[in-house]
Amino acid sequence: MTLLIILACLFGAVALMVILGERFGKPMDEEQQAKFSKTTWILVFAILIAALVKGML
Repeated sequence: MTLLIILACLFGAVALMVILGERFGKPMDEEQQAKFSKTTWILVFAILIAALVKGML
């Protein structure tokens, strides 16, 4: 029963984020998209390296 309550709360939170994001979100311009794209690749690479190091220990 506890698992169902947690899943319901999680579903409600995600639904709320989607609704609010669609209502109040604004599209990004191409400069911002390019900046976030570069930053995302760096973060993904760093997370993969950290996971590899953690797996070796």
